[in-house]
Amino acid sequence: MDKFVIEGGIALKGTVEVSGAKNSALALMPSVLLNNGINKITNVPEVNDIFTMMKLLNQLGVAAKFENQILTLDSTNITSQTAPYEHVKKMRASVYVLGPLLAKYGIAKVSMPGGCAWGPRPINLHLEAMKKLGAEIELEEGYIIAKSKKLNGARLNFDISSVGATGNALMAAVLAKGETIITNAAAEPEITQLAQFLVSMGANIEGIGSNILEIQGVDELKSADVENIPDRIEAGTLLIAGAMTRGKIEMTNVNSKHLNLVIQKLEDSGANLSYNNSLIALDATNIEPKNVDITTSVYPGFPTDMQAQWTSFMSIVNGSSKITDTIYLDRFKHIPELTRLGANIEILRNSALVKGVKKLKGATVMSTDLRASASLVLAGLVAEGTTEVLRIYHLDRGYQRIEEKLQKLGARIERVKTQEF
Repeated sequence: MDKFVIEGGIALKGTVEVSGAKNSALALMPSVLLNNGINKITNVPEVNDIFTMMKLLNQLGVAAKFENQILTLDSTNITSQTAPYEHVKKMRASVYVLGPLLAKYGIAKVSMPGGCAWGPRPINLHLEAMKKLGAEIELEEGYIIAKSKKLNGARLNFDISSVGATGNALMAAVLAKGETIITNAAAEPEITQLAQFLVSMGANIEGIGSNILEIQGVDELKSADVENIPDRIEAGTLLIAGAMTRGKIEMTNVNSKHLNLVIQKLEDSGANLSYNNSLIALDATNIEPKNVDITTSVYPGFPTDMQAQWTSFMSIVNGSSKITDTIYLDRFKHIPELTRLGANIEILRNSALVKGVKKLKGATVMSTDLRASASLVLAGLVAEGTTEVLRIYHLDRGYQRIEEKLQKLGARIERVKTQEF
């Protein structure tokens, strides 16, 4: 295992390029199961979740080649419709293969998914959507077994706006017979890009980017190429790092429109930002950051994947802040670790009440999930002395060598091998 060793107290300065979006790529990759051909995805990040999905698709018969952020996927010879536990247990996004396998081949056997070790995140929305499209669903020995001779269009209304369920239903519906209407669909950039990619394959989808998607099923899809969007969560994490350290940074390969509310909250905190479609610059030098409350919500609201990072920021801001997560009610495993660094935070139901302290002090802390890990790295950048962040394999699931990006901005952070078991 690796750990990060961080010497805090350096104001970040410089320019850094943001990687492609991990969450978007994970939705795009299984969609190639819907066609028979060679598909190319560019701007793909080199992170562990991508490699996990590659292994899963390879298990199904997809030939994959990945170099220089270009991922080539050949779905010509699919040999299996079974997604085994050994791959699916590592990542919840693996359930994305359910919809396309069912729609294209009439059967899918997918292990119940794993992933981050926090919170109940049931997949019942995925399964109910497949049932409404005409699939028979059984749960047997830890596997979802879905069967249908031919899916039929249906009206799907999600009680909760779910990115994963929307993506899965969308991929199933494009080959279903007739019309499917998805209401309360997720409108996150990752779903918008998936829908656009499916259209480039030949799918018929209206309402892209909205909460109502109308799909007219087609008989077949062709292969296609797509450029993956920038990672808005990585960009937001780096912006908060700049604000916390009172630095001056610039980011390229970023879509500022995907970060409207994060940018607004950073401006409310006192940071100065300028931006266009592909660049964001932040200047937090010579400011005294202000406390700003946030409440997470579905896009275009404040992302739940930025909640832990914002909590870390508010822990060193004078005054009190309230951080409320309406998406996942128990996503606060970073709080005990932040308190080890000296943060003053109380958890009350699905909110964190943060009383800012003058400074954090370095200590050894342990990562528990992907975004919690990012919050600990941010705290280490401003903590007095040395901070060690253990179990950073969580970070490697979703951030492409984040220590190198931070080093480029002047941070004193090193990846070190450990003997931890």
